[in-house]
Amino acid sequence: MTCDGPDCGDALQNLYLFIDREIDDASCEEVQSHLDSCSDCLTEYDLEQVVRSLVSRSCQEAAPEPLRQKVLQSIRAVQVEIDGARVTRTTVTETRIIE
Repeated sequence: MTCDGPDCGDALQNLYLFIDREIDDASCEEVQSHLDSCSDCLTEYDLEQVVRSLVSRSCQEAAPEPLRQKVLQSIRAVQVEIDGARVTRTTVTETRIIE
């Protein structure tokens, strides 16, 4: 890719967020405006859309139930660890305030 204009770095940095609609409306408008005026960035956007489309069509198979359960169990274990760390930090902070 030969895109190196002053706004290209920002547009490309926000490209994935733009595609997933995970940025605010003003930023979306900025990226869209840039894509409308920059053929190199538009080419990058189009390429990313094609890749996402291919991956989406290739990933229609559901994970086997034992694997799903194992992943969910791992996620829950991490959530418990995180929640436990929050409680410990809160308790320590409250103790310091009371002292």
